Amino acid sequence: MRNLSGTAVAVIVGVALYFTLAWGHDGLRVLTSPSYGLDDAWRSQFIFAIGSIFGLSPIGLIKLAAFFGAVKLAVAAFCAVHILDRVRALIGGKPDSEILEGGLILVVLISIVSVGPAVWSHNAWLVRETTIQLALAAVATALRLLERSYGRSADEAKPRLNVELVATPRGAPWFSPFR
Repeated sequence: MRNLSGTAVAVIVGVALYFTLAWGHDGLRVLTSPSYGLDDAWRSQFIFAIGSIFGLSPIGLIKLAAFFGAVKLAVAAFCAVHILDRVRALIGGKPDSEILEGGLILVVLISIVSVGPAVWSHNAWLVRETTIQLALAAVATALRLLERSYGRSADEAKPRLNVELVATPRGAPWFSPFR
C-alpha cells in the first residue's frame, strides 16, 4: 500500500486548521454579535447583496446572517474533527476524511455564493478573501483525492470479473437459436 507524502498530509491538515480558526472565529463573531454580524459593513456586504436579490426584510437579513454564521461554525467544527482524527491516525489507524470532504463542499458552496455579490458590489477585498478560501478548498480536495487513490491497494484497484456462468451447467454450449 502506497502512502501520500507527509507534505501533502501537512497541507491538508494546514488547510483544515485554517478553516477551523478563520471560519470558527467568523462564525462565533456572527452568532455572538447582537446584530448577527451585520454591523461589520465590509464582511456583511454579501449578506446585503443576497438580501437585495431576494427582497429580504430586515428580519430576513438577520436570519440569513445567522444561517451563514451557523454554517461557518459547522465547517469549523468539521475541520476540527478532521484534525483530531489525523492526530488519532498518528497513533495508529487510518484517517476517515469524509467529514473534511463535507466541510470542503460547504466551503465551496459558501464561497461561490458570496463571491458573486462581492463582485457586484465592487468589493475587491471580499473577492480576494473568498477566492483564496476557494483555492485552499480546491487544493485540499485535490490532495484528498490523491490520498484516496494512493490509499487503495493493488487488489482493490482491479475489478474482479466472474467468468463462470451460474445459470448454465459446465460445458453447456452457448445459446445459438439458428443451429
